[in-house]
Amino acid sequence: LQLDLKIAIIGQSNFAADVLELLLERSNIKVVGVFTIPDKGSREDVLATTAANHNIPVFKFSGWRRKGIAIPEVIEQYKSVGATLNVLPYCSQFIPMEVIDGAPLGSICYHPSILPRHRGASAISWTLIEGDEIAGFSIFWADDGLDTGPLLLTRQTNLEPTDTLDTIYKRFLYPEGVKAMGVAVDMVANGTAPKITQTEVGATYDPAMFKVDNQLLNLKQSAERIWNFIRGLDSVPGAVATVILPDGSEEQVRFFGAHLYSAGPVKDAQPLQLKGLAKPAWVHEGGLLIEGTDGAFVNIKRIKRGSKMINASDWFKQADQTPITDFSEDELAKKGQLASIWQAILKDAIEPSTDFFAAGAGSMDVVRLVEEVKDAFDVPFENEHVFMAPVFEEFFGLLVKALRQGSGDAGALELDYTGFLLQANKREINIPTQLFINGAFVDAEQNRTLDIVNPTDEQVLCQVACASAADVDKAVQAAHKAFYGSWKQVSARQRGQLMLKLADLMEQHKEELATIESVDSGAVYTLALKTHIGMSIDAWRYFAGWCDKIQGNTIPVNPARPNNVLTFTRKEAIGVCGLVTPWNYPLMMLSWKMAACIAAGNTCLIKPAQTCPLTALKFAEFTVKAGFPPGVINVLPGKGSDAGQAVADHKLVRKLGFTGSTPIGKHIMKSCAEANIKKVSLELGGKSPLIIFADCDLDKAVKHGMSSVFFNKGENCIAAGRLFVEDRIHDEFVRRVLKDLRTMTIGDPLNRSTAHGPQNHKAHFDKLLEFCQRGVKDGATLVYGGCRVPNMKGYFFTPTVFTNVEDDMYIAQEESFGPIMIISKFNGSDVDSVMERANRTEYGLASGVFTKDISKALSFADRIEAGTVFVNVYNKTDVAAPFGGFKQSGYGKDLGQEALNEYLKTKCVTIEY
Repeated sequence: LQLDLKIAIIGQSNFAADVLELLLERSNIKVVGVFTIPDKGSREDVLATTAANHNIPVFKFSGWRRKGIAIPEVIEQYKSVGATLNVLPYCSQFIPMEVIDGAPLGSICYHPSILPRHRGASAISWTLIEGDEIAGFSIFWADDGLDTGPLLLTRQTNLEPTDTLDTIYKRFLYPEGVKAMGVAVDMVANGTAPKITQTEVGATYDPAMFKVDNQLLNLKQSAERIWNFIRGLDSVPGAVATVILPDGSEEQVRFFGAHLYSAGPVKDAQPLQLKGLAKPAWVHEGGLLIEGTDGAFVNIKRIKRGSKMINASDWFKQADQTPITDFSEDELAKKGQLASIWQAILKDAIEPSTDFFAAGAGSMDVVRLVEEVKDAFDVPFENEHVFMAPVFEEFFGLLVKALRQGSGDAGALELDYTGFLLQANKREINIPTQLFINGAFVDAEQNRTLDIVNPTDEQVLCQVACASAADVDKAVQAAHKAFYGSWKQVSARQRGQLMLKLADLMEQHKEELATIESVDSGAVYTLALKTHIGMSIDAWRYFAGWCDKIQGNTIPVNPARPNNVLTFTRKEAIGVCGLVTPWNYPLMMLSWKMAACIAAGNTCLIKPAQTCPLTALKFAEFTVKAGFPPGVINVLPGKGSDAGQAVADHKLVRKLGFTGSTPIGKHIMKSCAEANIKKVSLELGGKSPLIIFADCDLDKAVKHGMSSVFFNKGENCIAAGRLFVEDRIHDEFVRRVLKDLRTMTIGDPLNRSTAHGPQNHKAHFDKLLEFCQRGVKDGATLVYGGCRVPNMKGYFFTPTVFTNVEDDMYIAQEESFGPIMIISKFNGSDVDSVMERANRTEYGLASGVFTKDISKALSFADRIEAGTVFVNVYNKTDVAAPFGGFKQSGYGKDLGQEALNEYLKTKCVTIEY
């Protein structure tokens, strides 16, 4: 027979409110009154609010006794509800026996320990402080002792090494405690509730931790006991320690986020003196290390100084980050929304200076605030964010920072850097000239610099910082920290939003970027605008779309009967990636590699070509404005022999993407293997064949044949290094090419009518001269060019045509990487031979064929040994199409979905159940 119960709930907090809600679901239960604490200012306890919402009488007493005697009028109000059972889910007040015994069925209480161990008000803390292996709670019948009444039920769970006061409460004591209170009340109603006398064996009475004296951390004990004490007070109120400052004064602080440390020596640590600790503690990148009396270490993640929480690793940082003041209208609207959330929790008007905790908020209010903020604004907030910014204005600034990182809206942020003013193309453009490491522009070690020469007039344009191996290490460390820190907090979709914002910024400033590219690398402005910059923007937008579509698979495997097996794969980011890019398309090569790298979730550092790093440095400025966290992207101009080699050698770099020459690619492979067997993708040299059959559209073949060689001054990795022209149209093809070359406009790349600009730098210009001299020497016919453009300053090389080139000649076998057309004849009756000649090279980057015969075209595509095949077109690349070569042209792909695989690793997970 189940009794109908009239219940009085005595207590406070969300826990008590949830118990109330649970009991209201029982048809045999009527809650006749709720007795709780008075309002704090205008802030009512949540139990009172919940009761009022259900029209349950609410009584608010500041105390039940006066001078040890029950207050008559309070007792009368309690008796007026006629309760048959008192339920005390959580109560901080001392309840007199007149109330405890006032209900016919008595009073049941919740206590967060396994009684009789840890009697007292701070049972959860002492469970952790004492290093118990088991945690739990008890529901007992109240008597006149301190948590000594007969037991009704207990529940327990294993304590995990990662548990703190917060986590054990949230994962077990709270949710299971609410359910158990319902079970206990049902047992009372059913007449099955036991009364098991508590034993005094193993009983403990522990001090209340709300007294500051009891919160003092004793540093003269083992590391394990220090760790247990700190986690027993995490996150409220925190273990108290005293820092002895350099001037001898003392500062009281609180420690949070402790764990036992076993990772070995730390780098670049700074000593910090703690009162009561014989040896100095050490501030390092991962926190604060404290050595226990047993020689073991505890690491502290967070320190509270006054009302502000900081990362322990930031103790010695002199300047706080500049607060955000340039809020957008949308952000200000969100400020009002945030204020409403705070007001709903604190039950009071919110001012910029409102302190969450000073206003009376407790640990469950922290949980509520975090969950509501995450739900309202889709930001990856945790409890520690509240402690790090407890004042409303600070918390709003933290929210805006998170929103900007997620959406890529950093506003009109102005960066502090040393640079130079480029005055060109009717523009004035500020360009950084320092290294970009960890979100800031900094000088290179020993202030080393490189001269940047304008190829149009051979004058020094500026000097940029030249990275050393030590600078590379700083960038790698920053990228490594970001990969395991701030970048992990950015979701895949937010990552895509950042990339889209970056692309938008690049588009907004595309004329500036194209101008820099023209002056720095000699690219014709119109081509730079369309291809160098345009395709860079396309790459960032394309890969932004992939960010939240990277996924693994489930795999059917043979189960181990009678059990079942689930096997699935995860596609995961590799970590820190190094990128080394060439000088022919400075920003485009950066974007092709970095966009895929970032989309996959990696962090990176790039060493752009030493002759033209300026667009990379301007790009770095945009990454900050887009909202990328510090350390995610780092840009280090420098020499390949120093900075480039350091990237290949660094053991924390797990992937290297390189575009450049085959000899350097071989050296990089060797270095990467010897360093740490890092993953490598290589886009190397080419000697791409272009076969033009007599049945082609000759006008189209001439147009694309010209483009295949002279596009971007011939500084094009897929340039047609050798043209095979069928003998029936050979002479006409050459005549038309020469006709077009004679009318080609060569000159200032910023002039809109210019079709051909200067070569990138002097060393390359000189190699082209030597290449042509070698061709003449070997017997090829030089029909046009082969020399400097007469009467022009700058690295202007005349577009060149060689005919009668034999297969064994140097110019038939080696890449010129310049505007030099190499033409050989073939007879249309011997297609097999020309295919064999086309494949007779160690390169296999690209290829092309012009013919109206679809069978011939498909046969060519089938037989040619090259990563890219063009049919009746050339240089037609797209960010969605994979790009990469065969043989000694390298391996791995840029662009397209396949490029993502270069920056991902596959993990296989198998679960038996």
